[in-house]
Amino acid sequence: MKKVLLFIFPLLVFCSLFKTAEADSINKKAHHLKDSILVTAFHTDSVHVEEFIKKNPFGPVVADQIRQFYKTRDYQNAWITEDGLSEHAQIFLNLYDQYRLYSADSSFKNVHLASQLELLQSEGMSIDSLKTYEQLELKLTVFFIHFIKRAYAGKVDPEKFQWHIPRKKIEVARLLNELVLSKDLILDSWLPISEEYKAMRDHVLRLKCIPQEKWTNISLLEGKNIKQGDTSKSVKAIKNRLLLLGDLTIGDTTEIYTNQLLNAVKGFQVRHGLTMDGIIGPNFLEALNMPIQKKIEQMLINMERMRWMPKYEARKRVVVNIPEFRLHVYEGNKDILSMDVVVGKAATRTVIFSDQIKHVVFSPYWNLPQSIVKNEVLPGLESNPNYLIDHNMELRGQRNGLPIIRQKPGPSNALGRVKFIFPNKYSIYLHDTPSKQLFQRTTRAFSHGCIRVEDPSAFAANLLFQKKEWTSKKIKDAMSSNLELWVNLDSPVPVYITYFTSWIDSSGKLNFRKDIYGHDKRLASHLFEH
Repeated sequence: MKKVLLFIFPLLVFCSLFKTAEADSINKKAHHLKDSILVTAFHTDSVHVEEFIKKNPFGPVVADQIRQFYKTRDYQNAWITEDGLSEHAQIFLNLYDQYRLYSADSSFKNVHLASQLELLQSEGMSIDSLKTYEQLELKLTVFFIHFIKRAYAGKVDPEKFQWHIPRKKIEVARLLNELVLSKDLILDSWLPISEEYKAMRDHVLRLKCIPQEKWTNISLLEGKNIKQGDTSKSVKAIKNRLLLLGDLTIGDTTEIYTNQLLNAVKGFQVRHGLTMDGIIGPNFLEALNMPIQKKIEQMLINMERMRWMPKYEARKRVVVNIPEFRLHVYEGNKDILSMDVVVGKAATRTVIFSDQIKHVVFSPYWNLPQSIVKNEVLPGLESNPNYLIDHNMELRGQRNGLPIIRQKPGPSNALGRVKFIFPNKYSIYLHDTPSKQLFQRTTRAFSHGCIRVEDPSAFAANLLFQKKEWTSKKIKDAMSSNLELWVNLDSPVPVYITYFTSWIDSSGKLNFRKDIYGHDKRLASHLFEH
């Protein structure tokens, strides 16, 4: 009988294998399984299952998942056979070890269960211990249920971290049965995780393979920025670092800032949200010197968020990533349109949630929030009686002791020439802006919470693609008419307002951004033991 790997490869052995296997992660292909359902002398029944549940208060959800799993299997064992531990169980335990290897989640383990499995390996099966192995079978099921939830649905409740996108739902019993029933299973196609998550996992494992002695701090030895064509003693170390990270494909030992290095520096700057000027200065080195462990932890924080994300059901969707300051329109897995955005300031944060875009409003009115009326308009009126006229605003009544004010359509309207409505309780929407100069900034957190888009006419054309009458000219005319016009989409388009400070982009590159709202810091305190 094959010996189960309770603690998969030590890291050094793994790294040597990883270099030759590249992105073929551990157990990408499962063993070729002999039988679709293991029919053995080892089985349980509903009475034993109920006794086990009664003695172990798992809660109603887990209890029902145990019942469903064994009822579907007609109470045949899934993990313990007459030969000992089944191949399915070995695969699952290897998945668990892989998860522990890349996640650094030491809180999720069962020492007693591990010792029982070791005993099974060393002593084998015996008639005298059938009762023990029946219990071990059920304990493994519970362990695998908890493992699936932890590894693929997430460790914490996203709502507690201001994440209001409905959480991914995982049918645990169905997943377990799919694994057990499969003859020739490719694990990466079975795992309930996205391709982006798998790519992040592989990047984490690569970073873990970089020796710490190769990650010393790099500084500007001559005390000044380095540009293309310059010679500096710092250049060689920078080349080696970018080679380790994959931004530079071919290294050299010279101290000259070459054209090849320029391309690598610019690529690194793009991946880290820095100004793409090719200049090696303090901001560049701050990102380049980020400790490996900090990089890994930032990636693991965002992998936790990826576990929360629901499966995209609609082919077309809009995704805004707040720390990236960017909007993407996807058709399937293809990024067909992207543009810069301006998001909420730290004091007026953009909310993380999802909804559906239903309306495009050309030449919109802007109904001022009461907070802006109180904090900005009323003080403005005190110092300037013509404040409303000067700002193209009008009084529409009163509410709760405050005037109701709206801004008329026009070039100075705070919403610009068009807005995109997805009705929600947060009063957040996407819109144009007259403040185009803000898109020149690298960090773009300036709004009261709504999201300003860089190219609203292109975004409108994309959303109205099915309405053939909405040509580029008609969109331009509607945006400049100064007459508000609502257009309903034929089919609502899902929109996800997300928060990822590390992710894999559509070209397969690993990206990092600053934690502008401090969400990473709060989540880290619940994920890591320091």
